[in-house]
Amino acid sequence: MSRAGAHGDWPGAPVGSWDVSLRRLPEATVARLPVYLRVLSEATEATISSDHLAAGAGVNAAQVRKDLSHLGSYGTRGVGYDVSYLVRQISRQLGLTDDRRVAIVGIGNLGHALARYGGFNARGFRVVAVFDVDPRTVGQRVGGLVVEPFERLAEVIEEKGVELALLTTPASAAQAAADALVEAGVNSILNFAPARVAAPAHVAVRQVDLGVELQILSYYGTQVSADGPGTDAASG
Repeated sequence: MSRAGAHGDWPGAPVGSWDVSLRRLPEATVARLPVYLRVLSEATEATISSDHLAAGAGVNAAQVRKDLSHLGSYGTRGVGYDVSYLVRQISRQLGLTDDRRVAIVGIGNLGHALARYGGFNARGFRVVAVFDVDPRTVGQRVGGLVVEPFERLAEVIEEKGVELALLTTPASAAQAAADALVEAGVNSILNFAPARVAAPAHVAVRQVDLGVELQILSYYGTQVSADGPGTDAASG
């Protein structure tokens, strides 16, 4: 995303901070399902035990069994879970049975990197549109896509059938951009801007503040240094 005030100004935004996620499963279970899916995609056998799935996901076997029971999948004692069947179940629960169309709003350094990232397709997501306000950026080709002006957001989102958006604007522009996405019909937003955004109850918003995550890592790194080598302070 272009920096605020440099050749193109993102519209201002009202202050607000609520985040509503609509899920039928416990939120912690939803967060673990993509990890299970990754482990299953790397499996070399037709079946997998809860112990092996747990080891790959970094949880215990009891947690795996509990999470998968929410999907109605209980496995077979002494055999384990059918990998292909479990992949289908989790993919269906996560809405990944068909490719999901994604837009990126903000083509600065992070937006460029996300637009060029090749791993989305393998996980069921296809970036089909990218937007920015900077006239020097609009019209350029990034990740095989032409950067569209922010003013065309609603038109392009309808045309491309976009369902999800990655928000990588400056903090001051994040809420206005999120409002525009919601107005255009986007129902899921992954917000990388260093500011929380508000959305109606029917829109799922996930906040990813990379600065906060680094600060948390810094804390744990400090604790490890203080405790001496070989101590995992984050494990409690």
